[in-house]
Amino acid sequence: MRTRRRLVSQRWSSLNFDRARVLGSEEDDDGHTGCVNALSWARDGELLLSAGDDRTVRVWRMDPTVDEDYPFLCRGILHTGHMANIFNAHMLPHSSNIATVAGDRQVRVHEMGQVRQYGPPADSRTDAKHSCIRRLRCHDGRVKRLVTEDSPHLFLTVSEDGTVRQHDLRTPPHDCSEDACPPPLIKVDFPLSTMAFSSLTSYQFVVAGESEYGYLFDRRHAGRFLKEERGMVENGMTHCVRRFGRRSPNSGGYREHITGARMSSQNGHELLLSYSGDAVYLYSTRDDAEDKSMSSKRPRDDSSSDTEDDTDSMSDHDPWLAQDAYSGVPLIMPRAQFAGARNVATIKDVNFLGPDDEFVTSGSDDGHFFVWRKKDGALQGLFEGDGSVVNVIEGHPHLPLVAASGIDTTVKLFAPVSGPSAFSRMDSADRIISSNANQAKFSRRVRGPDLSALLAAAVSDDSAECTHQ
Repeated sequence: MRTRRRLVSQRWSSLNFDRARVLGSEEDDDGHTGCVNALSWARDGELLLSAGDDRTVRVWRMDPTVDEDYPFLCRGILHTGHMANIFNAHMLPHSSNIATVAGDRQVRVHEMGQVRQYGPPADSRTDAKHSCIRRLRCHDGRVKRLVTEDSPHLFLTVSEDGTVRQHDLRTPPHDCSEDACPPPLIKVDFPLSTMAFSSLTSYQFVVAGESEYGYLFDRRHAGRFLKEERGMVENGMTHCVRRFGRRSPNSGGYREHITGARMSSQNGHELLLSYSGDAVYLYSTRDDAEDKSMSSKRPRDDSSSDTEDDTDSMSDHDPWLAQDAYSGVPLIMPRAQFAGARNVATIKDVNFLGPDDEFVTSGSDDGHFFVWRKKDGALQGLFEGDGSVVNVIEGHPHLPLVAASGIDTTVKLFAPVSGPSAFSRMDSADRIISSNANQAKFSRRVRGPDLSALLAAAVSDDSAECTHQ
């Protein structure tokens, strides 16, 4: 086992990766017909799930009878019955059930059955009428992410309605229209769009969204919204134990929000947050909080001097800027920053890569995905991953294999090569990073609604939905 792990680490160390396979290409009738918003490995890396704007889930499986590198073929197509884009899909551990969340505010659980190992591709096509075993309508806003626990019955979902809910499939079905839904684990007064969780610290999770902070919750401290259950409004949040922020956020009228969050599966305490219009930041839940007298002051950043002059006057009146209602919660500052990618046009996720989570990765509006060395922030890889925008990157749990997706209808697999990489763009890194910085500076000058209008006009009709993930 140690020898195998050492060999895998060696393949990762050079990051000389290249595109190994395209899943769902034009020659493949089993590919998606819209943007691919969600990727997840299942059954310890045996399966890859993909989902997106076509409201289906594709199940990809490696076929050892095919004499090719990484011969993933589509072994199942799940028509979910969602009425809007799917944002996340995961197979529940120790089961064949797949949970999906979407823009129609619904959470659905599907029985996929046994995905055939071999035989013709996509030999299993399942529709919602026969596969959906649970439909949950507890959320009042679009449901953006779900995280699974080490259980076939339990999982968490986060929504733009500002809530995180825990779902237990062992409980009897209830009528969501009759206000019979269990109370949420948490409720905040701003939209949430991302959530991070590590099985090593399963009692903790981090949420983020239309705020400049990420928030750490500890379920050992979780209570109930008793006033709300009695028909009264509960504005307080009593079980947030830490906040995560930046010393010099990019304000200047730009809407502060976080698009992606990820906790390390290898140590359970490291956290990545990806800020729209800014960079990726690394935190640790074990770090000491900032002194309150310091955290109340926002130091100025010379790199943002062109927008700072009107920051103070705009932040008090701009409805796009979320107010921090939890200023008394201890604030943790980042350990490191990873810059170069551009995160403006769509919702970018963020992730760790490598057998020890020694790399950090993010997609970019330029169609590339960036890979930095975690320990020092050095750029180690820059790869063309999409014809337009890369939103999602997921590393295989054991192999040196990376799946990437975005605006394209395909999923790209990247793996180590011994020779030159046709899809590496490290030779053009300086130019790409400079261009991204200029574009980000422009976006910070554009106020929230104006930026949305510009983005909508800049994207073709075929991919317009993808800009509003």
